[in-house]
Amino acid sequence: MKEQIGFERFTGLIAFARAGSLGSYTAAARSLAVSPSAISKSIQRLESHLGVSLFTRTTRSIAFTPEGRDLHERVLQLLRDAEEIEQIAQSARAEPAGTLRIATSLPIGLYMLTPAILMFRKLYPEVMIDLRMSDHIVGLVDDSIDLAVRIGDLADSSLLSRRLSPYQLCCYASPEYLAMRGIPREPGELVGHDTVNLRYQSTGQMFRWPFQIGGKEREILPSSPIIMDASEAVLTAIAGGAGIGMATSFMAAPWVSRGELIPVLAEFAVKRHNITAVWPESRRSNPTVRAFLDLLIKQY
Repeated sequence: MKEQIGFERFTGLIAFARAGSLGSYTAAARSLAVSPSAISKSIQRLESHLGVSLFTRTTRSIAFTPEGRDLHERVLQLLRDAEEIEQIAQSARAEPAGTLRIATSLPIGLYMLTPAILMFRKLYPEVMIDLRMSDHIVGLVDDSIDLAVRIGDLADSSLLSRRLSPYQLCCYASPEYLAMRGIPREPGELVGHDTVNLRYQSTGQMFRWPFQIGGKEREILPSSPIIMDASEAVLTAIAGGAGIGMATSFMAAPWVSRGELIPVLAEFAVKRHNITAVWPESRRSNPTVRAFLDLLIKQY
């Protein structure tokens, strides 16, 4: 009679799959909410049971052994099958339940998803939310993510998707700054103003400000005395009177409603329609994912 797989060995397979996909024990531990030493010990026990080394290790990185590489995809498929079993069981329930794992960027998480999550929890208090915010795009299947909300053009994939409402890229400034320095009437007048600009963390490139001018979209790179690599910091700086900055309308909305920011050059604002909710095929019939998507679509 074949020996059945035990719970400890199954956790070892999960640790191995996650470490192999993310490239480090630390990243695997963070995604599973355990310590790196727990990941290391779990994989060591799995290796001892299997009688093979799955990774070669240095002080800073891990790499598959030939045996580990061969086994990794098989283990991933095993975990996908386990996930599918869970999803089938969940879809049999009429009401949303369990844990909803969502991934997105920090701005969307703060300004769009957090308010939506609060509303969702009032409707379904039994559902637990695990919101992961990062500028790095995570793999939905490998990281067991139920739903992601992304901004920008999507690469071709097998993921299901739904575009959310469009937003605007517009300039904003504080009432105090505009009272002191005046209001520019067209983008060319920005040269006479202090501006705060964004540098992308991923590329180090400066954000080029788009404007709708004469029926065409044109870009301006302002000469800014203040440059920041987080859009939340840009909003805080311009609300404090540092100058004029550009932001998405969904991020600026709370500041505008409080009277801390005023739209500037709004007639030249550019519309974007590139915020997308994506989810794996295996979550198609999941009632929790469907319910949260319905709320997102109604709100945005």
